Amino acid sequence: MSIQFTRKRFMAALAVSVLALASCGPKAADKADPAAAAPAAKTEYRIGWTIYAGWMPWAYAQQAGIVKKWADKYDVKIELVQINDYVESLNQFSAGKLDGVTATNMDALTVPAAAGKDTTVLMIGDYSNGNDGLVLKDGATLADVKGRPVNLVELSVSHYLLARALEKAGLKMSDVKTVNTSDADIVAAFGATETKALVTWNPQLSEVKKAPGAKEVFNSAMIPGEILDGLMVSTEALKANPNLGKALTGIWYETLALTVAQTPEGKAAREQMAKLSGSDLAGFEAQLKTTYLYADPKAALAATVSPDLITANDRVRKFSFSMGLFGQGAKSVDDIGISFPGGKVLGDPNNVKLRFDPAYVQMAADGKL
Repeated sequence: MSIQFTRKRFMAALAVSVLALASCGPKAADKADPAAAAPAAKTEYRIGWTIYAGWMPWAYAQQAGIVKKWADKYDVKIELVQINDYVESLNQFSAGKLDGVTATNMDALTVPAAAGKDTTVLMIGDYSNGNDGLVLKDGATLADVKGRPVNLVELSVSHYLLARALEKAGLKMSDVKTVNTSDADIVAAFGATETKALVTWNPQLSEVKKAPGAKEVFNSAMIPGEILDGLMVSTEALKANPNLGKALTGIWYETLALTVAQTPEGKAAREQMAKLSGSDLAGFEAQLKTTYLYADPKAALAATVSPDLITANDRVRKFSFSMGLFGQGAKSVDDIGISFPGGKVLGDPNNVKLRFDPAYVQMAADGKL
């Protein structure tokens, strides 16, 4: 696996970190003395990111001076920190070592939120639009997956994609047998005689699809808007200093506009992002083709206030709870609250730990940053 695709997006190793935080979990935290719990105002922040096509604008922004430009405007200091392991970046954010982190909606829910970390989705950056897929060996249709073993990274977005594929086919998870396979081994696994199907993400997906007898029968483009990527920020840090949110939002949309620009400057920026991710321009642009970027803040705002966002996250939370990703103490899918624009809440309104807040994207859309 080449270095540019280290966003593993899996939860299997997270139980220890969630349990380690259980002593200060959601209910206990909510009962703490409000004065003692008040966040100390600060102006220096650390934001973690990992290598993935949709997150490379952050790396470029720091190198190009865009981070400093917006941080200076709002009188804050922002350090973008590359974390080599995606799961570790989530754990560091959960533990308060980072003030923000790039993550999927599913992982934001099942790691920091499940551990009691009040987390705000500052902006939805993109959704997987074909980056994840289900491939059969010598099969013609999705229905042919029935009865087969399916290799994938268990308890991951791949597992979620499989669940959605089976649902579309009128099948149940019990109709297949999952085989836990690391992302580093999954391309080679497809060549094994015993492998009959697998789910993976790019670039492994594109490699698997080249194999003789390979047939992609389902991919994330068929469930648009469900596998979301974005920037997650500490709600406490954001409330203590809203300038953090303003600076980060300004950084993001200035850089994203350059990322998609079909100009010499845009090409140069993409070339640099490709280099930073360990790829080349052709490889990076191929990744972007299956990554639906919300480059226009107005489009991101529309996605954030859409009822479709609630529907998608309801599916994600139900899957996550069914797989035990809320932690051992969770008794119901409603234990963790997720809030959306307009006052809508999924789950416990007294224990909201994941928030989709459109305020800063609204500022960008209105040209008020």
